[in-house]
Amino acid sequence: MRNITRILSASAVGLGLLTGLAHAEEISIATVNNGDMIIMQKLSSAWEKETGNTINWVVLEENVLRERVTTDIATKGGQFDIMTIGGYEAPIWGKQGWLAPVDDLGDDYDYADLLEPIKAGLTVDGKLYAVPFYTESSFTLYRKDLFEEAGLTMPEHPTYEQIKEFAAKLTDKDKQQYGICLRGKPGWGENMAFVGTMVNAYGGRWFDMNWKPQLNTEPWKKAITDYVALLSEYGPQGATANGFNENQTLFATGRCAMWIDATSAAGRVYDPKQSQVADKIAFTRSPIAETANGSSWSWSWNLAIPATSQKAEAAKSFLKWATSKDYVKLVGESEGWVAVPPGTRKSTYALPEYQKAAPFAATVLEAIMSADPSKPTRDPVPYTGVQFVAIPEFQAIGTFVGQQVSAALAGQQTVDAALEAAQAQVERDMTRAGYIK
Repeated sequence: MRNITRILSASAVGLGLLTGLAHAEEISIATVNNGDMIIMQKLSSAWEKETGNTINWVVLEENVLRERVTTDIATKGGQFDIMTIGGYEAPIWGKQGWLAPVDDLGDDYDYADLLEPIKAGLTVDGKLYAVPFYTESSFTLYRKDLFEEAGLTMPEHPTYEQIKEFAAKLTDKDKQQYGICLRGKPGWGENMAFVGTMVNAYGGRWFDMNWKPQLNTEPWKKAITDYVALLSEYGPQGATANGFNENQTLFATGRCAMWIDATSAAGRVYDPKQSQVADKIAFTRSPIAETANGSSWSWSWNLAIPATSQKAEAAKSFLKWATSKDYVKLVGESEGWVAVPPGTRKSTYALPEYQKAAPFAATVLEAIMSADPSKPTRDPVPYTGVQFVAIPEFQAIGTFVGQQVSAALAGQQTVDAALEAAQAQVERDMTRAGYIK
């Protein structure tokens, strides 16, 4: 407890923005119901105590959060003082003037300690519009005990064909043991986060160089056919309802032999307080097929301040506290070092306590740093972004395509019908938006 007190005191001293606030404020924070944010909410009482400010938390499921914050910021509703947004929204919204710059958190914030590719992705015209709370790529988690029992060896860089073979051998539905768990819940940041990387690995892309959609091409058909087959034959029932959190629960309770998802999951499934299989897990890279380009995603969850906020100084104070070096230490001391938010600061990976507690740390950092949003596919494309396309229209486009893929997974339509519907709708959307001449 003494260590936690020391860290809290140090963080209070370091937060120049904490002092000088004219009076106590209540700020509203919208965030996602992922584990790292639940910890942030739990520990935020320390910030409230030090500053006298209070927080109104709005904690939402991922798809709902995106809908709420997008509506609020686009209509200048002013409901929130801090929003949790992704690396997709931050540069787009910053460029549109919807976010307040956050370059002025003080020299002691140590901007140089932020991982450069992550910071660059949140910067527009030299201005930083959000600060990273945690960052992730994707990789393959698997049960090493089940692999050993079955006489299987997971390669360092598996192919999707090998993943399918492993899933077939490790599925025992009578025991509720599934060969693989994957995202099936529809949404551009839910099922399409994974599906986008799978399509990339199969040599596909969202658009050609003239912005014509490529959703009914052979790589998409092969990727979605294999995706549907994997989950239908070797995945859990009701996969269309499973997003990141649902699959994390399935994996942590021993139901999945393999799970391809966010590297940020490692801290929780390796934590014996949260995982029944913490000592039975290993990891390797995301699978490939025709190419490795874009086979692992690049994503950050970030804290940003809407330009409509009337409490910007208090909001900046919280941003500084929640993304500081001292916050990392606070999480390590109070929640366990395995629970530290990954992928934002160089200094995190230099901490001996984190290195000891997190055997996955070096692999995660390498995956994050090697994912290249500027070269996301085998063939050239006019966009940046690995599992998303960095244009304003993608949120609606990606969600519609995700709904079609989910309908194919549920058996409501064929893969070909799903992709033809997606192609037709996206072509109309891109023509209306002026991308296709």
